[in-house]
Amino acid sequence: MAKRTFFVAGTDTDVGKTVVSAGLLEAANQRGLSTIAHKPVAAGCEQTPDGLRNSDALLLQQTSSITLSYEQVNPIALEPAIAPHIAATQIGRRLDADRMAALCRGVMMQPADFMIIEGAGGWRVPLNSRQTLADLPKLLRTPVILVVGMKLGCISHTLLTVEAIVKDGLRLAGWVANRADADMSCYDENLETLKSMLSAPLLAEIPHIEDCSAVSVAKYIDLEPLLSGQ
Repeated sequence: MAKRTFFVAGTDTDVGKTVVSAGLLEAANQRGLSTIAHKPVAAGCEQTPDGLRNSDALLLQQTSSITLSYEQVNPIALEPAIAPHIAATQIGRRLDADRMAALCRGVMMQPADFMIIEGAGGWRVPLNSRQTLADLPKLLRTPVILVVGMKLGCISHTLLTVEAIVKDGLRLAGWVANRADADMSCYDENLETLKSMLSAPLLAEIPHIEDCSAVSVAKYIDLEPLLSGQ
């Protein structure tokens, strides 16, 4: 069974969850840890000769040190690039957190040292009329890593998301400041505000870089708080 498992959430969509997730995996790889990743649901998949494939899930699959099938990494692949519950409804499917948790537990049985489960969108992305994706880490009892997209409004988005994570009974294991907006006004002041208001450790401050490869991002990540259990 995976020894250390973390759920990667974001303050919004397009804040760099996958880039950070791949960086975390690569940082663990470089420390000699065996790694796996799981993206339970992905929208915006493309038709290929092998079936629907999502570029984010493929990156996680390629960065993991343990080889898993695509279906193990991303069991629910949806073609429309819209909210997952809407995409599923359009093709007559119903997303269910309990079913997702069962699939995820199957992957968690892999003998890995380090596992990343990547969410979709923000913390309260709906799965159906009564469940959100936040129900998945709640069912799995996994600590959360929050990716903060550093842009205008990030302080409120971050504090509200952290409040929801704690209210859901989960531990914020750490957070990552990802400079999504290269021209963000008062970046340093916003970062310092978040550092002063969040008790969880800052795992990485990732600048706005052209090279978003896992190897490049891993250079900025401090895994120690995750591995030491802080």
